[in-house]
Amino acid sequence: MYYALDFDNPAAIELLIQHGGDPNEPARNPPLTEWGSPLLWAIRRRRSPRCIKALLDAGANPRATTADGVSAYRLALQFGLDDVAELLRAITAPEPIAEEEQFVAACARGDATEARRLHAIRPDLPGTLSAQQLRLLPDLAAEGAAAAVKLMVELGWPITVRGGDWDGSALNHAVFRGDAGLTKYLLEHGASWTEQHGYGDNACGSLSWASCNEPVEGGDWAGCARALLDHGMPHAEPDRDGSGWIFIGGRRKRFSDEVSDVLLGDAP
Repeated sequence: MYYALDFDNPAAIELLIQHGGDPNEPARNPPLTEWGSPLLWAIRRRRSPRCIKALLDAGANPRATTADGVSAYRLALQFGLDDVAELLRAITAPEPIAEEEQFVAACARGDATEARRLHAIRPDLPGTLSAQQLRLLPDLAAEGAAAAVKLMVELGWPITVRGGDWDGSALNHAVFRGDAGLTKYLLEHGASWTEQHGYGDNACGSLSWASCNEPVEGGDWAGCARALLDHGMPHAEPDRDGSGWIFIGGRRKRFSDEVSDVLLGDAP
């Protein structure tokens, strides 16, 4: 069930449920154990209301909470999913939403007017948010929520905070997705190509893996490479043995041909 929810494919979820998929399947390994149930994982993955409704109709527990005690309803707000939050509010008891959570929710749904209003009332935000709330910046970058990420950065979110499934900064996740526009924005606002991720490398390593494997359809990894070069990443040098690998900052890496050309300075 968890693997199926890595994709926003409601028909697949409905079919899986029809053939015995458990809407309350236990989470057996990290990072799933941080969330605890398919419903919470679906919210974390920012799945569509149809996916969420399929789980709820099949008996998913709408009162499930994360390991940190965050309810499904509050989690939906936290990830900017107002439609999903409405589904959950209709079948669970009302919950008070603290000012901090209202601010987070406004940022996550890209509501700049409301986020700025709350920020004016609470200028200590986002500085006083919890570590779990702060990691929403990379979590949302990993899900492609560029408008939310830009708003968070504008309002003072620490840009290097790490999160997502592989403990990367927002820049690492933007590069991984081939989002050249967000990559450029983050770099212009203080991000650095040297920011690390959980596999012991930096944004250059993210570019290497993603350009070769293309995890997101239509990604612009050449554009990400140009943005990284424009903001301090050194140009590459060819491997003299003709292997097709190149060296950046003394480290040997492989990239797609298009990205290699950009990094070597051979692209127009």
